[in-house]
Parts: sequence; C-alpha cells; structure tokens
Amino acid sequence: MVPTPHADAHDDTALSFDHLDVRKMPAHWLMARLGKRVLRPGGIEMTRWLLQQGRVTAVDDVIEFAPGLGRTAALILGGGPRSYAGIERDAQAAHFTECALARAGFARAPIVHGNATAVPMADDSATMVVGEAMLSMQTPATKRAIMSEAFRLLRPDGRYLIHELAVAPDSLDAAVVAQIQKDLSEVIHVGVRIGTVREWTRWLEDLGFTIEQKTTMPMRLLEPDRMMQDEGLRGVVKFLFNAVRTPGAVRRLRAVRGVFRKHREHLCAVGIIARKGAGYAAGAHAAQSELL
Repeated sequence: MVPTPHADAHDDTALSFDHLDVRKMPAHWLMARLGKRVLRPGGIEMTRWLLQQGRVTAVDDVIEFAPGLGRTAALILGGGPRSYAGIERDAQAAHFTECALARAGFARAPIVHGNATAVPMADDSATMVVGEAMLSMQTPATKRAIMSEAFRLLRPDGRYLIHELAVAPDSLDAAVVAQIQKDLSEVIHVGVRIGTVREWTRWLEDLGFTIEQKTTMPMRLLEPDRMMQDEGLRGVVKFLFNAVRTPGAVRRLRAVRGVFRKHREHLCAVGIIARKGAGYAAGAHAAQSELL
C-alpha cells in the first residue's frame, strides 16, 4: 500500500509505485496511491469494533501483521499498550509506516521488516495479534502458516483479532463462491481466496483458538457513504482529484466497484476475536489439515 503519487519527491517516507502500470497493479495499491487510507473490507467501523471489543490496555504487548499505512497502528497505540510492533514484508512500506507513526507522535513503534509466516520474534511475545485484510489474499497453506504464527506468538489467553472478506450465507453453493473469487481476482489483480463466516471460524478453531466474538458488516469499500466515513470529506476530494489526474485510474476503479456491486448480496466483512487455547499441541496438529 502506498501514499498519493503526488507526495513530495524529497520526502524519504514516500512510497512510489509510479513505475507500475495502472491497468495491472493490484487494486489496493492503486487506491492507496490515489490517497485512500482505509483499505479494509469493513472500513474503519469494523477496525474500531475489533479494537473496542479486544480492549487494548496498558499491560498489552501488541503485534500487528501488515500494518499498511498505519491507520490501525495509530488506533492501537492510542489505547496505550505496553509495547507495539508491526510486521511488514516490504522494507520500503515498513520505513514509511514507522516514519508516519513517528510524525503522529508514536516514535517508539517499531515496524519490523519480516514475513507474517515466519516472524523474527520469540514464542509468547504478545498478548494480542492483529491482522486485517491480509489472509483473504493468501493461499490455503499461507493462511494456515500465518494463523499458526499468530498462535505461536501469543501467550496463553492472548487474543487474535482478524478483519477479513467473507462470503454469505454459510450455505452458499461452492460454485457461486468459486465464481465470486474468480471475478474478484480478475478485477483487483490479486488472488482472492475467501470463506464463509463459518469457515473462517473453523480455520481458527482448528488451530487451537477459541472464538470469543464475531460480527459482519457490508462490504462497501468504494461506496460514497463508506468513503466519507473512512476518509472524511477532504480525503474523498483528494482521492477523486488524484483519480481524475491519473490516466486509467477511473476506469479501474469503476471496474472494481462494479464487481463489488455485482456480488454485494454475497460479500461481507467479517471481524473475529479469538483467544489462544491452553497449548501449542492443538495448533501444531491442526496445521497439518487443509483449510480449503
């Protein structure tokens, strides 16, 4: 994820994907390049629900997978945890996010360059792990590896908060799910592999987690009311201005919104708060089973 392409060229915190073809780049990169700062399927509302229900406190050690542009990180840090660390696989993005948080007054918020499937941190490092809008784009094996890593990093009774894309209802025919995934993958240029709310729950439980709370919200990422809620008037104006100025961007955005609308009856955002079970054996054993 990247900031607006019109960032100051002398700003060493700026990320640039200007060398990428607008027609081919992943949709979330394009939206971020145009200035969109909330790129989660349930918007900022779902993120706030997760953090309010998850209850960040002064005794928490929080690890966030793929902090992106740092919006969720700032909310987490606003809760005053004992410690925070973000895990970001892109070194440039990690530097950008760390600098953005420092400018926001969170100078002691390290962003570690690493992969969420193999985090360079010890077992039992966290009381809370947060991951948003990342598992939906992973293969079954990578989903399993990331969830297992969250389990490893958490202390007993620790919380795992996820915010992902889901399909509904739970009884939806597999052929319909496959078509939705195909259509989404083609238009956003990233492989999409999502499940029903029941499947997301089962995948976590199979690894040893206990589900505490879950909720769903409509997936309205590019609808005007959600845009206003997530970005504010100034942010929406900036986003639209940049889109008009960027050749090919408006066409891409229309295509992305079109497929979201086509499948809106069956698309939703899911938020889940899961708690780590008593030991690693259950998670290690379940890691051998198939997710999808």
